[in-house]
Amino acid sequence: MTDRVRGRARLDGRLIALGVTGSIAAYKAVELLRLLAAEGADVVVLLSPSAARFVGPLTFEALSRHPVETELMELLPDGRIGHIVIADTADAVVVAPATAHWLGAMANGLAGDVVTAACLATSAPVIVAPAMDGDMWTHPATQSNVARLRDAFGYAIVAPESGPLASGQSGIGRLAELPAIVEAVVARLSGTAVRQPDAAARPPLAPTAPRDADLTGRHVVVTAGGTREPIDPVRFIGNRSTGKMGVAIAEAALNRGARVTLIAADVSVALPEDRARVVRVETTGELRGALLDALFGGAGSPATARFDALVMAAAVSDFAPVRPAGRKLVRSEGLNLELEATPDLLAEVARIAHGLDAAGDETRAPVAPRPFLVGFAAETGSLDRAADKLRAKGVDLLVANDVAEAGSGFGTDTNRVVILSAYGASEGLPLLPKREVADRLLDRVAAALDARDAAGQTAGMQEVSR
Repeated sequence: MTDRVRGRARLDGRLIALGVTGSIAAYKAVELLRLLAAEGADVVVLLSPSAARFVGPLTFEALSRHPVETELMELLPDGRIGHIVIADTADAVVVAPATAHWLGAMANGLAGDVVTAACLATSAPVIVAPAMDGDMWTHPATQSNVARLRDAFGYAIVAPESGPLASGQSGIGRLAELPAIVEAVVARLSGTAVRQPDAAARPPLAPTAPRDADLTGRHVVVTAGGTREPIDPVRFIGNRSTGKMGVAIAEAALNRGARVTLIAADVSVALPEDRARVVRVETTGELRGALLDALFGGAGSPATARFDALVMAAAVSDFAPVRPAGRKLVRSEGLNLELEATPDLLAEVARIAHGLDAAGDETRAPVAPRPFLVGFAAETGSLDRAADKLRAKGVDLLVANDVAEAGSGFGTDTNRVVILSAYGASEGLPLLPKREVADRLLDRVAAALDARDAAGQTAGMQEVSR
């Protein structure tokens, strides 16, 4: 299990500024951004003018979800100076690749681009990973500049490595291996507090990029909100879910062209009733009936799926009173409440879809075409159980989050999640608006459905050719 799944991603909550200068190795900065994000970091990118000729700002903006700083005089939408905001809030600045020109400019305090200016303006640690031709690296001027940055400025230098160079020669000058750069960042920040935890003080997120209509013709079923289990006619056992995450998923799916059935338990947000089929439920039992009806037309043994994907974002009560009272209970009589576990609805849906009985044995044909199943797991303090839940429920993806973390719990507009796949991969997302989390999740759903259909077409053609 990865550190991220265990809740120990080493850069959780950190804002890392990634400065990219004009080396042909600039393309590697894209993968470096991914590695930093996989460690839990929120990454914002600064590009020198020459770097932007190698890799465009759009690539970095799409991956970082932040506007990319390229011009010294550019202002943020709220009027703040972009590179100054980064300098004031970043936990660390990573310059990778750093050219010989940038090393010389930085060593002499020449703020001619946003990367140098941010480094001059920050008190955060700076990690520098040079990349250049071998003779340029060994030149006394370059070595003098590197020594000054390291010894006088306190910068961490991740030295280049030997190997083939862009000039066609071989020698020292290749950008260090990306994991080594990540390790240098982790080492410099180890044991330090997050510099600026307030998201409002940090660089803003870029406007959410519209997705293609890649779910057109798909039927997506989404559950949202929290179920309520009655104690008596006026009291119930419930949870803190507001339905914001589920509704965000439903709205994102609608905007991508899907036909959406939204099964809503107790919610505190407006529902897209004008665009989606909305089914209202209250208890776990009612949710079960609505699910089976929407997905399979009842609790029988379906041969054909009536849906393409299920996203089970509802917070289903784990327990219900054994004997709900038929009348309002009187306070003076006291109350001893006996509870029983409710059914695991998602696991039941997965068994039906896969043709399994309650014991996990194959007793019928799987539903075709194979539906894509997504579950949610709300945890507190640790995500250690998430991988086990993924396997136990039999779903394709499990979205886990720590609801005790600030900004990631019930009722918030943001969420920090880890997406675990049944096929072994997992990815931790930074703190994002719930709508952005929804779209990133649906990116995976849409791609999986396309792959499913392509595999089915290939199998059909092979069958015809026999």
